[in-house]
Amino acid sequence: MAVFTPTVTLDQEINPWEAQSARFDFAARKLNLDEGIWKVLRSPSREVIVHFPVTMDDGRIEMFTGFRVQHSQARGPAKGGIRYTPEVTLDEVRALASWMTWKCAVVNIPFGGAKGGVICDPKKMSMGELERMTRRYTSEIIEFIGPEKDVPAPDVNTNEQTMAWIMDTYSMHMRQTVTSVVTGKPLNLGGSRGRTEATGRGVQVACDESLRYLKMPVDGCRVIIQGFGNVGSNAARLMKEHGYKIVGIAEKDGGLFNPNGIDIHQLVEYKRRNDTVLGFRGAEAMPTEELILSECEILIPAATENVITSRNADKIRARIIVEGANGPTTAVADDILAEKRVFIVPDILANAGGVTASYFEWVQDRQGYFWKEAIVNEQLETILRDSFDDVVRYAEAHNVNNRIAAYMLAIDRVAFTIKQRGLYA
Repeated sequence: MAVFTPTVTLDQEINPWEAQSARFDFAARKLNLDEGIWKVLRSPSREVIVHFPVTMDDGRIEMFTGFRVQHSQARGPAKGGIRYTPEVTLDEVRALASWMTWKCAVVNIPFGGAKGGVICDPKKMSMGELERMTRRYTSEIIEFIGPEKDVPAPDVNTNEQTMAWIMDTYSMHMRQTVTSVVTGKPLNLGGSRGRTEATGRGVQVACDESLRYLKMPVDGCRVIIQGFGNVGSNAARLMKEHGYKIVGIAEKDGGLFNPNGIDIHQLVEYKRRNDTVLGFRGAEAMPTEELILSECEILIPAATENVITSRNADKIRARIIVEGANGPTTAVADDILAEKRVFIVPDILANAGGVTASYFEWVQDRQGYFWKEAIVNEQLETILRDSFDDVVRYAEAHNVNNRIAAYMLAIDRVAFTIKQRGLYA
């Protein structure tokens, strides 16, 4: 089995753009990718940085910095979320845009990759301030987005209300209602049934397929989930309903452990009321760093980047890792986990349920015809199961791990499209 052993500093290891580039280069080398196509795909096609003013509730004017990076539009419009965090950087957005290109190609939907972000702390902003900031950011990037150009979606600290503001702002500029400019919208504004649970449902499908592939039973399968936001909570709920035993939930401020299984429905309600999982009586408190190293069959990092690094990878005791988050495992950690023979379902496959359902929403908006939730879920599960099979077969055929196989498959598909289209001169 081929593994990747980079020589990097810790800063390079946890830089998401460096991690993405290292894996891309390794996969491209394994593919014997044409040097010219290599250059085309290694860099984003467009990077937009905007600085814009917003009037705050107390009358002050604050300046904000926003990004929108489009990595590729070779296979269709760019697609990717917008995040609001104090820590968001251009390198992070670059990496996430690139991952979106590979994610869309792995599940074979006609999108390229993009990502956006605004440096802000939404927890310290009122709804009015968030709305004004969102609308101004939208107006700053408006010439670069659109149903046939680039279709944003929710991400960290953004939601369906954020998408409604973006859709309305774009529509006002276009002088017509354009629902298909974003996905992840409220249902009555052109959203899709099943979209909210889609990423978590995709994680559940990846777990099901992993157990099937490894010939392991669902009964008694212990699961630890790091992150209990949209992805983690929905994955936990769906997996519990399918017979998995959710023994651990790890959040930023602490974790919960119950060897007999946590009542997820009660925990969801508890967090809704208290905005934290801490204090929940149905499980014992445990530090997050300790919990993710506990023994289990499946570990699901479903929150942020760089959770599994060279500092803790050798202590991981899970048999399977299913990446619900983007970039939770560093390239150096991959090598350590490969030596431990941990079966990894990489992020560009495991969390592709969200973008797949976003594709369905975009299609429905353009058709003006909306599907029943059962149809959305059925189509979603079919695409993700087929994509899982494509990746593991590719891994077996090329004697590489699942992550490199997913990259190779995605790069091959995008490169083939670029060669077919040719270069405009």
